[in-house]
Amino acid sequence: MESACILIVEDEAITAMDIKTRLSRMGYRVAGIAATGEQAIQLTEETHPDLILMDIKIKGPIDGIQTAELIHAQSNLPIIYLTAYADDATLQRAKLTGPSGYILKPFQERDLAISIEMALYKSKMENALRESEERYVLVVQGANDGIWDWDLATSQVYYSPRWKEIIGYAADEIGSSLADWLSHIHKEDRERFQAAINHHLDGLTERLECELRMLHKDSSLVWVLARGLAVRGSDGRPRRMAGSISNITDLKHAQEQLIYDSYHDSLTGIPNRALFIDRLKHALQRRKRYRNGRLAVLFLDLDSFKLVNDNLGHPAGDQLLIETARKLQSLTRSSDTVARLGGDEFVILLEAVKGPAYPGMVAERLTEVLRTPVMIAGHEIISTASIGVVLIGDEYQNTSDVLRDADIAMYRAKSLGKDRFEVFHPDLEPRPSERFELEKHLLAALERDGFQIYYQPICKFPSRLIVGVEALLRLIPPDHEPIPPGVLIPLAEEVGLINAVGDWVLREACQKMSDWHKRFPEQVHLNLHVNISVKQLSSSGFVERVKNILESTGLTPSSLCLEINETVFNNNIQQISTILEQLTLLGVSLMIDNFGTGYTSLGYIRRFPIDTIKLDRSFIFPPDNQQNGEIIEAVLSMASQLGLQTVAAGIETEEQLEFLEHMQCHFGQGFLLSKPLETQALEQVFQGTGS
Repeated sequence: MESACILIVEDEAITAMDIKTRLSRMGYRVAGIAATGEQAIQLTEETHPDLILMDIKIKGPIDGIQTAELIHAQSNLPIIYLTAYADDATLQRAKLTGPSGYILKPFQERDLAISIEMALYKSKMENALRESEERYVLVVQGANDGIWDWDLATSQVYYSPRWKEIIGYAADEIGSSLADWLSHIHKEDRERFQAAINHHLDGLTERLECELRMLHKDSSLVWVLARGLAVRGSDGRPRRMAGSISNITDLKHAQEQLIYDSYHDSLTGIPNRALFIDRLKHALQRRKRYRNGRLAVLFLDLDSFKLVNDNLGHPAGDQLLIETARKLQSLTRSSDTVARLGGDEFVILLEAVKGPAYPGMVAERLTEVLRTPVMIAGHEIISTASIGVVLIGDEYQNTSDVLRDADIAMYRAKSLGKDRFEVFHPDLEPRPSERFELEKHLLAALERDGFQIYYQPICKFPSRLIVGVEALLRLIPPDHEPIPPGVLIPLAEEVGLINAVGDWVLREACQKMSDWHKRFPEQVHLNLHVNISVKQLSSSGFVERVKNILESTGLTPSSLCLEINETVFNNNIQQISTILEQLTLLGVSLMIDNFGTGYTSLGYIRRFPIDTIKLDRSFIFPPDNQQNGEIIEAVLSMASQLGLQTVAAGIETEEQLEFLEHMQCHFGQGFLLSKPLETQALEQVFQGTGS
């Protein structure tokens, strides 16, 4: 390192040269020699020495002490007095200038060296401390977070101006004790925060981190995240604790809105499937626990919704759904739950049912009110509904059984002419002969390739290029009504045919995609999406069957994406995790379907090898709702941070599409982009001849 540079202030030339010689011998550089105070000040400005050796009695109008005062006014240079004067008056004057040393002439070279080194070291430490303090002041003044510093010995707490500003106070309006902080914390959070501090001081936590509500000066509540860290002495005891508070009010409101939107239909604002199932589950539990109270569920399906959508457009269809939700809410009590399951399907949970006839009376009233015309897009529309009613007794143990029977009753009402309601009773369930017929259709379809697969395109944003297709199973037996997917899949699971049906779909779709890659080289980028039920996924040998299908059809594993419903996480997590890891090793990608319906979260998905999430239709917020836009932007941002691709399902309007593109969602799917297509129609699209 470069040696220190020293300025000599001495009016005796011989003494000055002697000091210079000694300094050179000790390895120091000499900036110069000044004989007067004026020369000393000038040389200090020109040479910027590291230290000054100052004689007190020097020539000129100002002596060494006055010179030192003038130099200190401009800089913090260390000054050592070299003088023959040691009288009290001189020493007292010199002391007032804060010298770094005082050596009496004549002196020993060793004493001079020690004094210089001590002065330089002290100056270095003081400069470092000063810089540190300046940095601290800059951080405190410039930080967006509020800084606090608690001296445990004195019980004094420093609160930065920004800390006070966060809760609306000026710098002089809050004291300097911990009690001053606690008094501004919401009473419901105060004890929890005090406990968090105590746990950290007791060494039970690595750091303090606590979310709490603080009272703003204007009486509003401010959510803050308080962080802190204790500094401990050699005995392990905490001596001080410092940290910050961050204003997280907007984040908390966004989280609350996200939770709300996860349980409510974005179009109508009423509860969605997830919230309805949750309320129905708790209602069943209460009924079982207290052995009292009557419950009923009404399942509604609009009879002419498709005609409105097709003839007047999706905005008109959306308006009809909104009007329907409004009518249903107007006819039910605050204790009841009206929800939209999706599409044009609504459900109502009636609690505290007055008697067995009451649900039928409600259903009758609903059919009457729904017939009331409404004006939409300049047209008078009358929309009726088919309603299925279930009276819940001891035989119902879970929500799926209730919804199944309500669905059966609704279909019976529709088959009897629509615009009516039917109450479920066991006779409506498939009789042994009917059940045998359904099973026979399933078996026949398996044996004779009687199933059909439709393919719904998935498009990339913003190019809207088709990058994948989802395989959708259809079964229309000869001389028989179509078997709805909601009946087909549960029936296949119940009779033990789900693996056979699922394997057929997977093999057929993989073979078709492999053929398309060969016939249409420009479509080699296309991925195939296939839905997999929980029972399929957890069945013995599933991964091996997928591997064999890929090998036999020649489809590249990376071209296959398996879509798994969120309900998979309600099963054996360890088993499911192992299966998903094995599928990933095959090269297959995995997607969580219907994300946001209430079963899991992005943080939970992070534990599994998931590539993509498909946002439930309820996540597609209207583009004119700024707050909802911020919520979906937050979800997409979190997914991006976790490295997940995002697909939006159920896109039906240009407004929805533009909104999602603006929010940088990766992919989309829905009737606006393309309805599900038969094989021939999709191939025409590949050839550029389809619509």
